[in-house]
Amino acid sequence: MKVIALKDIIGTERDVKTDTWNSRRLLVKEDKMGFSVTDTIIYAGTETHIYYKHHLEAVYCIEGEGEVITLKDNKVWPIKKDELYALDQHDEHILRAKTDMRMICVFNPPLKGTEVHDENGIYPLDV
Repeated sequence: MKVIALKDIIGTERDVKTDTWNSRRLLVKEDKMGFSVTDTIIYAGTETHIYYKHHLEAVYCIEGEGEVITLKDNKVWPIKKDELYALDQHDEHILRAKTDMRMICVFNPPLKGTEVHDENGIYPLDV
């Protein structure tokens, strides 16, 4: 059994920050669960290019408002509190935050825990 408190993640190597987001990695690969879970803040007024070439991701918005634009068809998907979106086709997309957004994200395969997006929006595959 594991019990992980967000307060114990903040300020550690699992508290990963960029100019557009802050991802607190609650469960990672070393936890041996087969998936990872993050508590992520997307900063208001930002735009992030993301392409999870190696990962599937489900995102549950628990605070805020924004939108996802899928690049294959330029479709705009409004996202708000209490909605989940699933990137089930390794969807390359833009995430825009109208307000600060707090998201609970699940990744398969799991993240190592220190990843940031590369120049193509991709997290590396940790094998």
